Amino acid sequence: MNAHAPCVRLSRSYVDNMKLSIIQDYAIQARIAAVVGATVFDRVFAGVRFAETDGPLLYVYAKDEASTAEIEDDFSLLIAHIASRILKREVELVVVLPKVLQ
Repeated sequence: MNAHAPCVRLSRSYVDNMKLSIIQDYAIQARIAAVVGATVFDRVFAGVRFAETDGPLLYVYAKDEASTAEIEDDFSLLIAHIASRILKREVELVVVLPKVLQ
């Protein structure tokens, strides 16, 4: 046993928590718009904000509950893939919440 070893081990989730910059938020939005097209993007993603990561989770805020459900059901895999590439870290799950709960 090492006498100089720390008694407490830091949790990785604290280290992996990161608020996204406005540039990262806009980069994810731009890439999604390029893939889904302007009509779908304007209908579904208007007012969306890609807020932060916590380990493998990406938190997204949508304008209302209908958009929240559609984004989560139809676009979460696309968002995870795009966000992983832009953020250069693995995003495994996208958690979409209405802005009311923000």
